[in-house]
Amino acid sequence: MSGPEIIGVLVVDDDFMVAGIHARFVEKTVGFHVVGTARTGDEALQLAEELSPDLLLLDVHLPDISGLEVLRRLRASGNIAGVVMVTAERDADVVRSALHGGAMQYLVKPFEYADLEGRLRRVREALTMLERGDTDQASIDRAFGAPPSAALVLPKGLSPESADLVAAALATAGELSAAECGERVGLSRVSARRYLEYFVDRGQAVVRLNYGSAGRPERLYRTNPGVT
Repeated sequence: MSGPEIIGVLVVDDDFMVAGIHARFVEKTVGFHVVGTARTGDEALQLAEELSPDLLLLDVHLPDISGLEVLRRLRASGNIAGVVMVTAERDADVVRSALHGGAMQYLVKPFEYADLEGRLRRVREALTMLERGDTDQASIDRAFGAPPSAALVLPKGLSPESADLVAAALATAGELSAAECGERVGLSRVSARRYLEYFVDRGQAVVRLNYGSAGRPERLYRTNPGVT
């Protein structure tokens, strides 16, 4: 890391205004400092080598190569900096590629400061834990953003394994409806909603109503940034 207390962040976004907003969010968060900004994938790779940031806030859509390709090249070169994908892209294949490629978090634009701050705190905990080298299952669960299964007292009909899958999907996708969550983890919409509502009841998730042009409003869920 840049120091015992500070995590250096490289902000990567082709829109300089958006990059500036994200940089201000980072600087507002205790324990984080922006070491540079990049507007293209090639520039991000160059600065990642020159500045050795601890963390990248990485957009998917860049003018030369995609953020996913940047992530792939970083890992292929042996760069182990943390990566948080920050993008408007919601496609399930893209989210899956980011997860499999080694991204620590996936945050969908637009978002509020609290959304990013909560994820940065989880990233900080994970990086600090890895710096120490000593881990146990509870700290590993916290680092991966999933509630420890053993600590859950689930209602009848809900399983710890599926609860972990739903929690992980929510943490990576940013915001999901019950139908979208069910599709990602292989559950019916009704079953996915039971898990999501359970997390809302526990304070681990929050819900908002999305009012469309007609019909009942859609319930959209996201991880509560105030809970780790």
